[in-house]
Amino acid sequence: MKPQLENLVQTPIPTQHGEFILHYYSNTIDDKEHIALVKGAVAGKENVPVRIHSECFTGDVLGSRRCDCGEQLDMALQMINKAGFGVLIYLRQEGRGIGLLKKLQAYNLQDQGMDTVDANIHLGHLADEREYSIAALMLEDLGIKSIELITNNPKKIEELKKLGINVAGRIPVESVAHDDNVSYLKTKAKKMAHMLFETKKD
Repeated sequence: MKPQLENLVQTPIPTQHGEFILHYYSNTIDDKEHIALVKGAVAGKENVPVRIHSECFTGDVLGSRRCDCGEQLDMALQMINKAGFGVLIYLRQEGRGIGLLKKLQAYNLQDQGMDTVDANIHLGHLADEREYSIAALMLEDLGIKSIELITNNPKKIEELKKLGINVAGRIPVESVAHDDNVSYLKTKAKKMAHMLFETKKD
C-alpha cells in the first residue's frame, strides 16, 4: 500500500518572525504529527526558500546552548519572512532520529568525553537516523517546483534529490559558536561534513 499523507488543517499562526499558515499533516508512515509553516504563495513556484527542521525539544523549546537547533529555527523563520515566501517543515524526529530519551543519555556520554557521533554509536544507533520521505511528500503536496534549501548539511541535500526534490540551491544558516556548542559544531563539520566555519574563524 502506498504511503499516505493528508493535509488535515491549515490555520494562521502569528509569530515573532511574522505570520505563517500552519499546515498539520497526518500520515501512514510513522503516525507522527509533522507540520509545515508556509509564508506566502508557494504552489507552482521555483527557488522557494525551504528549511527542513528536525525537532529538538531542548534547543527549540528550552533554548539549550548545547546545540544550534533553536538558533537555526529562528534564523530560518526570519529568512523566510524576509523573503516574503517560503516553507519551514518541522519533522518529529528528535535527536537526529534516536528520540529524546536516547538523546539525553547521549548528552551524559558527551559530558564524559565522547562527541555527538560517538555517543549515538555507543548507544547502538547510527550517527544520524533522520530520513526525509515525509518532507518530500509535504513539498509535493504544497506544489513546489524547486527549492533553495536552508541548511549546512550536504547529506540532507543528497537525500532530498534522491527523493525527487529539485534542490536548486543552498542557503547557509550558521549560528554563532560559543563555549557551550563549539565542540558540537566542530563534530558536525569534521565527522558529518556540515558546511560550517567556511566564513568564520574556528
